[in-house]
Amino acid sequence: MPLYKTITVNPFTKVLIWKIEESFEKLSEGIELTPKCKKKVDDMKSEIHRRGFMSVRQLLALEGYEDKDLWYDENGKPHLKDGKNISITHSFEYSAIIISDDDVGIDIEKQRPKILKIGPKFTTIEDYHHIEDDELLIRKLTIVWCAKESLYKSFARKGMSFYKHIYVKDFDPRSNETYATVNFQDKHESYHIWFHEFDGFTCAYVLLHERKHKYFE
Repeated sequence: MPLYKTITVNPFTKVLIWKIEESFEKLSEGIELTPKCKKKVDDMKSEIHRRGFMSVRQLLALEGYEDKDLWYDENGKPHLKDGKNISITHSFEYSAIIISDDDVGIDIEKQRPKILKIGPKFTTIEDYHHIEDDELLIRKLTIVWCAKESLYKSFARKGMSFYKHIYVKDFDPRSNETYATVNFQDKHESYHIWFHEFDGFTCAYVLLHERKHKYFE
């Protein structure tokens, strides 16, 4: 079973990452889908998307959940029926979930040169003009994208702009963490961001900053 990594963020928040190596049929073993989800996965054209979908169900099963325990609100944000918060992601051969008592978000992306072209669309690229090493710039921009995608999932309000409404504080990639603020309409939040790099991929996950301290008082 390729559970790649488990990360305990705090006593009430856990990240699970899966490396997708099995066939769709193997990933389907022991998983019972709701009729709606069965139709959804049957309609998927991409085999890697189908395998990603089922690997997420395997991750849910590791935490004692079934497909029927997962539901989505009007903004497309996933929830668990027991009241826990969840965020989901998959990219190529990796998938991940984060489960917490608090609002959370998670994203995985493959580090690719094309992010150099789209960087100005989601962040103030001038902040990174001092980086002459393209490989380092790709890594940093991928971290920023993953962070903003995670924040978008946690904040969950339609119409929010990655560029205008989400600010990620600059960071040293070796630190594995940074902070961010989201300001949109009447809601303003500060978040703690963690990120990990492995096998040419980046995974970032976020937790409301002001809440994280209560677990360690």
